[in-house]
Amino acid sequence: MNILIIEDEADIVRFLMLELQHEGYSASSCTNGRAGLEKALTGEFDLILLDVMLPELNGIEILRRLRKENSVPVILVTARDTVMEKVNGLDMGANDYITKPFHIEELLARIRMVLRTAEPSSPSSPEGTLSIGDLILTASSRQVTRAGVIIELTKTQYDLLEYLLRNRDIVLSRDQILSHVWGYEYAGNSNVVDVYVRYLRNRIHDSDEIKIIETIRGIGYVLRDKTRKE
Repeated sequence: MNILIIEDEADIVRFLMLELQHEGYSASSCTNGRAGLEKALTGEFDLILLDVMLPELNGIEILRRLRKENSVPVILVTARDTVMEKVNGLDMGANDYITKPFHIEELLARIRMVLRTAEPSSPSSPEGTLSIGDLILTASSRQVTRAGVIIELTKTQYDLLEYLLRNRDIVLSRDQILSHVWGYEYAGNSNVVDVYVRYLRNRIHDSDEIKIIETIRGIGYVLRDKTRKE
């Protein structure tokens, strides 16, 4: 996987290059907006890490121009943790964002998530079909079955399950789930996530013996296919 870093802070660039290469990615970089846009448009990259505050051309404008040409996955890197900036970036076509300062483990998890979402379905996995164990979600018909039995879900329950399935084995915070399932305009608190996870567990018969949706205390949830032995 080839990743382009468009970032003007030399220390961050060096750090990211080392960490990405250590994880087995190929990585290259640009330190100003115009050169970064040119490289993004002329190169073949699987993902771009794009800083928002750049000299010559800012990250949002780069993203706007880039989206006219291709759909390469982009993770915005921003020092300003404001809702409107995040919304603006996502509206322009960003796949995800991360706020400085960040932990490299979180960034790597977000990279894996975005790359996995961008991967085309394999021949053995029908397009739009997600599964874990005997639980199957078919996106084209918005149908969910477990052990061959159709499960009726509300729109929000379905969207929550699909988001968890697309990010299996990745710990998702309540805020991440709120943002992707309810949207950035949602004005409620994160307790709604706990309520809907409980609803969803009941609907998909998520038993204590084989727990699919696992609670990560103080953080959020992760969907795993494993037998719990407690």
